Amino acid sequence: MKKVVIVDDQVEVRDLVEVTLRSGNYQVFQAESGEEAIEIARAEKVDLIIMDIMMPGGMDGFEAVHALKNDPETKDCTIVMLTAKGQKADRQKGLEAGADHYFIKPFSPLELIKKLEEILE
Repeated sequence: MKKVVIVDDQVEVRDLVEVTLRSGNYQVFQAESGEEAIEIARAEKVDLIIMDIMMPGGMDGFEAVHALKNDPETKDCTIVMLTAKGQKADRQKGLEAGADHYFIKPFSPLELIKKLEEILE
């Protein structure tokens, strides 16, 4: 069973993504901050992280991705940015931080699950 962390400050978004993932064989964790996502990723050895950019606390999604990709314990985890920040510069910054894929909100749950299934095969 693949382990996935959904990171977003809005519980409604986390729940929507989790419901979308229920069609697959995934163990799902939720985090509301970058710091919490890093803790879960280290403790659970997750396969995939779905990361928002704009979150409360001292660490945004870009910083969390950078930290995860520079940590020997989590560097191989696939990270998909899922954010309302759809500008070309935002996408570039996310990929430069280490994100593997970039989805823009609002998103199609069907497209998201299709991409996640491709990634986790």
